[in-house]
Amino acid sequence: MAVSNTLNSGSLSPSWRDYLTLTKPRVVAVMVLTSVVGMLLARPVLPSLELFVMANLGIALAASAAAAVNHVVDRRIDAIMNRTRHRPVSDGKVPPVYALGFAALLGASGLSILAIFANPLTAWLTFASIIGYAVIYTLYLKRATPQNIVIGGVAGAAPPLLGWVAVTGHVDANALLLVAIIFAWTPPHFWALCIAKKEEYAEAGVPMLPVTHGEEYTRLQMLLYTILMVLVTVLPYLSGMSGVIYLMGVTLINVRFLMMLKRHADTHDNQDAMALFWYSIRYIMWLFLFLLVDHFVLL
Repeated sequence: MAVSNTLNSGSLSPSWRDYLTLTKPRVVAVMVLTSVVGMLLARPVLPSLELFVMANLGIALAASAAAAVNHVVDRRIDAIMNRTRHRPVSDGKVPPVYALGFAALLGASGLSILAIFANPLTAWLTFASIIGYAVIYTLYLKRATPQNIVIGGVAGAAPPLLGWVAVTGHVDANALLLVAIIFAWTPPHFWALCIAKKEEYAEAGVPMLPVTHGEEYTRLQMLLYTILMVLVTVLPYLSGMSGVIYLMGVTLINVRFLMMLKRHADTHDNQDAMALFWYSIRYIMWLFLFLLVDHFVLL
């Protein structure tokens, strides 16, 4: 009853802030950072200002569309969990049909911009990433398997590839390496949050790994994926894609990541899990910034 009341309450005249919240702007900002880096690493020369601005705008709009669909699909789960119960759709501020219309407008605009100002391949790959996140992950995988984060992580790892393809018009091995970095990073990043919010996920009936297999097993999986992440993040240096600046920077943040992971394994404290979660966001931002600085600074 409480959930039903939450979903049906609220004004049918949402504010612009409610629509901005639908786009998950902080998440999209990180995604755009990775697409910017992918674009700038793709070629020795800088892309045109028009391509740079419009391609990243298109990617941002498409990512925002997927986020808005996520709000609609997850509205009943969101209404149960403390972390998400005040999202605009779950608390009734934005009716689902309004949110879906908003998502359709954002998605169509973003894909059109990419097709016109970048190239059709970027638009198609972006469309595939929208379907992967908003439909395959949010609608099915999230509720079907505790490996939802691992499988669905491919869609979330797409932005640097999209930025790269927007400039070059084709998929490159180095672009896929950037995707692999985010793919390996995603499980320890999100499972830290899942451990801290285990009871809420259990109450909402979402089969996250800590709920289905327990915290100890999840921490083991986090360690294994973190080891994989460390190995993958060294590959840009070993492949010649980056240099010493990147290697030194990524080594420092990898050591810090491992230290925070060990601390949580020792304490089993949810605060340490959340500290790891928030650090992991800064980690991926620093990593891509190190790639960018290394690309433009000669030692």
